[in-house]
Amino acid sequence: MCQTPEYLNAHPVRIRKNIYKKKRQSFTEYKLCRKIRVNNFEFTYHYATIGTQTIILKKKRVLNMKKKFVPILAAGALIVVIICFMLLGSIIEKYTPSKEHMNLSDYYNLSGEQDVALILDNQILDAKGKLLNGTVYLDYETVCSYLNDRFYWDHNENKLLYTTATDLISADADSTSYYVTKDSHSLDHPIVKADAQTAYIAIDFLKLYSDFSYEVLDSPNRVILTTAWGDYTTAPAKQKTQLRQKGGIKSPILADIGKNTEVTVLETGDTWTKVSTAEGIIGYIKSKALGATSTKTLTSDYVAEEFTHIKKDFKINMAWHQITNADANTTIASVLQNTKGINVISPTWFYLNDNNGNIASLASSDYVNYCHQKGIEVWALVSNLENKDVDTTSVLTYTSKRENLINNLISAAIQYNFDGINVDFEALSSEVGDSYIQFIRELSLKCANNGIVLSVDDYVPSSFTAFYNRAEQATFADYVVVMAYDEHYAGSEEAGSVASIGFVKEGVANTLKEVPADQLILGMPFYARVWSETPVDDTTGADSTTQTSDNNNNDTDETDNAAADAQAADEAAGTSDSADSYQLFTLDSYATSMSEIQKLISTNAAEPVWSDIDGQYYVQYENNGITYKIWVEDAASLEEKLKVLQENQLAGGSFWKLGLELPSIWDTIIKYIN
Repeated sequence: MCQTPEYLNAHPVRIRKNIYKKKRQSFTEYKLCRKIRVNNFEFTYHYATIGTQTIILKKKRVLNMKKKFVPILAAGALIVVIICFMLLGSIIEKYTPSKEHMNLSDYYNLSGEQDVALILDNQILDAKGKLLNGTVYLDYETVCSYLNDRFYWDHNENKLLYTTATDLISADADSTSYYVTKDSHSLDHPIVKADAQTAYIAIDFLKLYSDFSYEVLDSPNRVILTTAWGDYTTAPAKQKTQLRQKGGIKSPILADIGKNTEVTVLETGDTWTKVSTAEGIIGYIKSKALGATSTKTLTSDYVAEEFTHIKKDFKINMAWHQITNADANTTIASVLQNTKGINVISPTWFYLNDNNGNIASLASSDYVNYCHQKGIEVWALVSNLENKDVDTTSVLTYTSKRENLINNLISAAIQYNFDGINVDFEALSSEVGDSYIQFIRELSLKCANNGIVLSVDDYVPSSFTAFYNRAEQATFADYVVVMAYDEHYAGSEEAGSVASIGFVKEGVANTLKEVPADQLILGMPFYARVWSETPVDDTTGADSTTQTSDNNNNDTDETDNAAADAQAADEAAGTSDSADSYQLFTLDSYATSMSEIQKLISTNAAEPVWSDIDGQYYVQYENNGITYKIWVEDAASLEEKLKVLQENQLAGGSFWKLGLELPSIWDTIIKYIN
């Protein structure tokens, strides 16, 4: 039996581990007697006999703490292994290309069986076509925005129109027939379909009159459209690869690309290159998968029509003659008596008289005959301003009403044998812009067929008159007139020139961006405005407002159409300033003749001062406590404007209006317009 620990402690026998192990086999008897743990130590006691000697062996050792933490260590190791596997999986996932193929209907955002994706010049449009009974149709807005803005849809009478250099093409909604002027043609499907929102035009009909190519594909339905002709960069695939929606191997696959498949290169990148396939799929390919680039040239088989114009072999020297009643026609001889060099006169004979396209006329055969005897052409003016009960929009937006208006004008031209028509439609809103241009197109055809010159009057270009579309006017009309006056007008909140030289130069320069110089006529004023600033007694506590008016003075008819129209155009466009600012004076103005201006200067002993900025003389004087300001129009100011005409080699000049000029002014005019 083992001894007690006390005995053991008193009679210890210590043997090193190696010796203990070595000697153990010589023990006659050897068995564990007791184990005692003290803190981190373990004491082991064995009963051993060596021969006849019995001893107690005591061994001290540090407890193996690893055993205590084995489960913890095992769990930790497992976690590490799991993390490693996760990291490995993440790395594998990161660098493994996605095999997901994107649904092309989703790619093109097609929502129904009738929807047709539109790919225009390697760009996917938001707009969609429609597949109706096997025919692709494009909506009117898309057609005008991307393919051909010369098509015109009359939503009032459900009629599609297209104007060429020689013909008016028309097609009614749901009809398979269309007319080229009076000749009937047909397709095997409706040319145009209409609903409450818009019209849809058959793509093969559009192609007849438009410069584009197209290819229709299915699964899903799409049309590849080309309008941009010229050189494109292409490259073949060096190997089988994938076209992905975006640059990156995780992006969905749009198409599998075979070796040597040619693609159009759109954007080149170091890693990914944006390309377009022949099937109209646009995405990204690994740059290293593409071979050497080459150039492919796309050409059009469309033959553009040639527009011709009636061009005079002389510089146009035109003056407007305001006719307000039939008796005024008899004054033509006296009006022309002191003029020099006039070769075109434009009497204000016609204006819209109702909403059906009928016109009021003050035309006179005797007037025309007299002018012809003097070698002067007559370009009769038609206006939309005189009859305030007429809705110009109503007239222009109905094909039947436009046709009636045009027929009335052409009939009058033939009846009175005048040489041209001058269109002066002002104060239009942007909503009627397309219809106005269609009116000019249609009128031009009948004018050309009858040898009648067509000229169109325009404001100086601005953002709110862009819808007048001067470029399209120049395509169809023979001449375009820029009315480079009414810089300040009745309704202006500050006094100023009616036509400063900067205003004129800018107006001409901007118009020339749309109109060829040999078609542009510069409109200049024979009048100026007299501005008066009347002090306000501010003790009344009342805010002053700007007052403007046109007053008759010395029989110079002050119904200044251009000025009134400029004001109306500002109001229609929402650009007119309000007159609610506090001032110490009221502002008034009226337009008057050159001769009246000279009388005022003389009577008031005013001293004109030349302004280089305005290109004219400036006069200021006081009378009875009222301050008067005049930016003078005379031979000197007119010569500055005529220099602009000459420097830009314009087609000629026109002047508003006969009777307001000084007789001597014509000597200046003929120096520049022979």
